[in-house]
Amino acid sequence: MSTSHRLRILSLEDDPNDTELIHATLEAEGIDCEVARVDTETAFHTSLEKGEIDLILADYKLPSFDGLSALKLAASICPEVPFLFVSGTLGEEVAIEALKVGATDYVLKTRLSRLAPSVRRALREASGRAERRQAEKALSRSEAFLAEAQRLSRTGSFGWSVPTREVFWSAETYRVFGCSPEATPTVELVLERTHPDDRQRLQQVFEHASVHGGDFDIEHRLVMDDGSIKYLRVVARIVRGDAPDDLQVVGAVTDVTEAKRAEEARRRSEGYLEDAQRLTRTGSWAYDVAVGRGIHWSQENFRLLGFDPEQGVPPHDKFLQRIHPEDRANYSRAFDKAITHRQSNLDLEYRVVLPDGETRYVHSIGHPVFDKSGNFCQYVGTAMDVTEQHNARAALETAFQEIQTLKDQLYKENIALREEIVQTSMFEEIVGESPALQAVLVRVTKVAPTDSTVLITGETGTGKELIARAIHKRSQRTARAFVSVNCAAIPTSLISSELFGHEKGAFTGATQRRLGRFELAEGGTLFLDEVGELPPETQTTLLRVLQEREFERVGGTKVISANVRVIVATNRDLQASIDAGTFRDDLYYRFNVFPIEMPSLRQRREDIPLLVEYFIARYSAKTGKKIRSIEKSTLDRLRLYAWPGNIRELQNVVERSVILCESETFTVDESWLSGGVDQPDRAGQTLLKIPPSQEKKAIEDALAEAQGRVSGPSGAAARLGVPPSTLDSKIKTLNINKHRFFKTN
Repeated sequence: MSTSHRLRILSLEDDPNDTELIHATLEAEGIDCEVARVDTETAFHTSLEKGEIDLILADYKLPSFDGLSALKLAASICPEVPFLFVSGTLGEEVAIEALKVGATDYVLKTRLSRLAPSVRRALREASGRAERRQAEKALSRSEAFLAEAQRLSRTGSFGWSVPTREVFWSAETYRVFGCSPEATPTVELVLERTHPDDRQRLQQVFEHASVHGGDFDIEHRLVMDDGSIKYLRVVARIVRGDAPDDLQVVGAVTDVTEAKRAEEARRRSEGYLEDAQRLTRTGSWAYDVAVGRGIHWSQENFRLLGFDPEQGVPPHDKFLQRIHPEDRANYSRAFDKAITHRQSNLDLEYRVVLPDGETRYVHSIGHPVFDKSGNFCQYVGTAMDVTEQHNARAALETAFQEIQTLKDQLYKENIALREEIVQTSMFEEIVGESPALQAVLVRVTKVAPTDSTVLITGETGTGKELIARAIHKRSQRTARAFVSVNCAAIPTSLISSELFGHEKGAFTGATQRRLGRFELAEGGTLFLDEVGELPPETQTTLLRVLQEREFERVGGTKVISANVRVIVATNRDLQASIDAGTFRDDLYYRFNVFPIEMPSLRQRREDIPLLVEYFIARYSAKTGKKIRSIEKSTLDRLRLYAWPGNIRELQNVVERSVILCESETFTVDESWLSGGVDQPDRAGQTLLKIPPSQEKKAIEDALAEAQGRVSGPSGAAARLGVPPSTLDSKIKTLNINKHRFFKTN
């Protein structure tokens, strides 16, 4: 035995002389070793815990400890270390007991000549055990790797003894067949689970293999317990044993369901494509630039151009001969230019003359294809039979002369139709038929396709953001983002950062770079609501963006281009803000390119029944209630109410009423609308039209009249024509103590 270090021996011995004698005996036999002696249980336990021991030599009897106890302790802590008894007296029964417990050998001190051979044998056996353990671990690891590989590839393995008909499955094979691991695999079980249409064919393969011994590769279907179909591929090889009739079939079974379905989907897709090309009379083609000829034509392309698919794609010059002589030169120039200059698209129309003399009109489009290295390799495209369209166009041009006198009338009818479409379908989210609303929608239709800045004005709750979204939806930017910002909801110190973004470290708390709303809306639309609340410094920056289409992040120096359409809205009188010096007049003119004024709900009372029905349908669906009618008195009250909060207030009232409704008839608590019925239009006295310098006094006067109450029909909010939430915000901003207006008894 050879080791890379000196043999480390732990001697459990109470006599130091015996330990020295043992050491000298081993050294004399050529065993290079170092011996550490212990004589108590505590010291022995400590040495075992420390480790780094190759061999244990123990006396059987010690003053405070016995050898069998030491053997059991060593077996529990380091069972892989050989344990030999070296004792002066060791009876045969004791020796046998020690070997049963786990001792490797025993040597009497009177026969130390046996010690070296016993040590070498013990070390060899320990080394063999270690090697076996390593081999077992490697085998277990290999089996685990194999099982995982089978699971990942959905491939199980199997064995079949033809003489005994015994079948062996791997764990993955059980999973493939959907069987419990406790099930006994048999050929009959396989046939039973096989699809009825495949069963006979599979049975014939098994029988042929068992008789003639041929390998096989077959696909068949399984019917699973839940009725689903699974596709399998079975590959097997015949292995012959020593006896002539000893045949073993070993193989693999793979779940190819996904691949099979993908192949079926591809074939279906190709079939659909071929049908679509046939129905639309559109063929596809591919031209290889390197070889200078077509490399692919679809079946419809052969039919369209009158060539035989059996003869393959014709040479390019032969195809050119099929083109009408008057169109051939033009086609050649256009195609050669597309190939030479790698044009991004080829779009031309030409005629082909078929062998039977028929002339067809063809519209062909194409574009270049580049390989992974960026090299121009192919030109691909389509060819469409437009003969019928060409003939129809010619007939239409002839007929057009006869109906020229009706052009103006048709034009007017077309305009009316477009306006009807706008009313009935394009604005499905905007409910109403009143002239005031329809006038707004017509203006939306006209301005939406442009990139003009739009200023939407009107009282709060009239649906200004909904109009902004309608403009975006019908613009050329509809595929990009619509970003909405409520300028009144953002602290003054953060509004510039919110709109234009900031760089890391631009101000306290700016721990990383942040993109602003203008960057988020790139290519789309930015809606600035409550724009009258913008602070002066932000107004200056915003004016630059509108004029020069560029800006810089807060704390940054890089100029960023802005391709953004801006739509703004306000419930303030901006002209009054300009007069008060709180709003820039040049920014106002930039905003006021295309003004749209939203009518209040008081100005479109005829829309109230439609809006009520719309909101009832929405909230009854959410709450699971069925409301079939509206109480007439309720509808009358809703029509007469002043609606200072406009549509938003109406929406809240309907939602609240639906929640509380206990029958199929919709009603509204009369107290919710008291104080607002039969009142004159309050538009002239709304807070929104009061100059900022007079807001505080107007609010305090309203609070005094309402005895400190903000909400409710007779509250200050109703008197000022704004929602309670808006008035609360104004009260906090202006530091008004509303409690001092409360009436005390």
